[in-house]
Amino acid sequence: MHNSYVWDPLVRLFHWLLAAGFAANALFTDPDGTLHHYIGYFITVLIGVRVLWGLAGSRYARFSSFPPDLKAATRQLADIAARRRNSHKGHSPLGALMIYNLLLTLLGIVLTGWLLTLPPFHSAGWPEELHETLVYWAEASALLHVGAVLFEARRTKVRLARAMITGYKNLPDSSAET
Repeated sequence: MHNSYVWDPLVRLFHWLLAAGFAANALFTDPDGTLHHYIGYFITVLIGVRVLWGLAGSRYARFSSFPPDLKAATRQLADIAARRRNSHKGHSPLGALMIYNLLLTLLGIVLTGWLLTLPPFHSAGWPEELHETLVYWAEASALLHVGAVLFEARRTKVRLARAMITGYKNLPDSSAET
C-alpha cells in the first residue's frame, strides 16, 4: 500500500460545499424562499468554478483525467462481477460517469430554478416540473453515489471518503495510474 496525493483542496472543498448546498436546498429550505434562491446561486458559482478547475486545475481534477468512457465503465462492472479489486488513483470509470451525471443534472436544476424567477415562466408549468424531476434524479444519484463509494471502499479496501477529506488515497501498489 502507498499513500498518493490525489484530491487537491479546491476539489475537496467543492465536493463538500456542493453536497451541503444541495442537501440544504433539497431537504431543508422553502423552495419559494430567498435562502433557497441564494443557495442555488451559490451552487451555480461552485459549478462554474469546478468547470474552470476541470479545464485548468491539478492532474486529477482535470476532466481530461476522467473522460466519460462507457467501455471502461463496462470493464469496471466486469471487474466487480469477477471480484477483481482494481483501484484507480483518480476517478474510476463509473465514478467519472457519476460526476458528469451530477454536474449536468445540477446545471439543469440551476437553469430551471433560474427560469422560475423570470416572469414569463411563472405561469408555465414545465420549468417547475422539470426542476422537480431533476431534483429527484439528483437525489437518487447522490444516494447511489454514496452507496457506491461505501461499496467500492469495502471492495477495494481504499478509504474513498477519507481521501475526499484528506486528499490522500492509500492505494495498493498494483493500483491503476488513472
